[in-house]
Amino acid sequence: MPEIVITEFMDEAAIAAVLGGRDVLYDPRLVDQPERLAAAIADARALIVRNRTQVRQDLLDKAPGLKVVGRLGVGLDNIDTAACAARNVKVRPATGANDLAVAEYVVTAALMLLRRSWFASACVADGSWPRMDLIGREAAGKRLGLVGYGAIARLTAQKARALGFSVAAYDPHLPERHPAWVQVERQSLEALLETADVVSLHVPLTPATTGMIDGPAIARMKKDAILINAARGGVVDEPALCAALRAGGLGGAALDVFATEPVTAASGALFRDVPNLILTPHIAGVTDESNARVSEVTARAVLEELEA
Repeated sequence: MPEIVITEFMDEAAIAAVLGGRDVLYDPRLVDQPERLAAAIADARALIVRNRTQVRQDLLDKAPGLKVVGRLGVGLDNIDTAACAARNVKVRPATGANDLAVAEYVVTAALMLLRRSWFASACVADGSWPRMDLIGREAAGKRLGLVGYGAIARLTAQKARALGFSVAAYDPHLPERHPAWVQVERQSLEALLETADVVSLHVPLTPATTGMIDGPAIARMKKDAILINAARGGVVDEPALCAALRAGGLGGAALDVFATEPVTAASGALFRDVPNLILTPHIAGVTDESNARVSEVTARAVLEELEA
């Protein structure tokens, strides 16, 4: 039976380079095959997952020898950290390894939605030539509001300032005298929503953040504001967002994360034909480069725990 089980996609070069010589089962299909997964981890000492594998008490019970869970990413809402701690199972996320990928995604989405012209391919190919319908806005002079001001948000702020954005942030957990506040304006959530041209979310999914961007919050935003969520599904009230976009109450939105993942035909029906909406499949933090970094960081963290 394998010592290390990997249930979701991972850079194979990192597996070979860092975990070579170990008994490794790498099968990204395991996340969708619970019976095979349960059998595979019976004697495992390490489990490596992304965001879809649910590491809950029932799964932990099937792996009595488990010593470490490696997380190919940073969010931990799919891992019962309390249950892991009670079993003395270490949880090792790949902190910082995909920050750049997410920051670049947020800035790119903001630029696309401000300018709007990137959605014109089909119309141009059909000979419609919709120039007057696609006159967009420039980034310079616009205000980016960051909800949550951790490492990814700070890097996003740096990239955005280079394009001429001013930046404000809301983070009730960051002390008022923290040096990170030096280069951005510290605002309340209400003030940020009311003044930002682009609002980007950078919070974990917790009871406090679930549904925090709901109908009333969206109503506070500028009518031409843009909302970007590359943090966690469930933070945004998706029906309220779609209703606002359909009614012209927002300038656009980009969602990389969803309340139901993967999005199914049934859950995705909500988003069909919604204007000025970009949907991507939880890919903001995954590039060729970040996948290699995340995989290597996670593999080394797992190996460190196994050899401790």
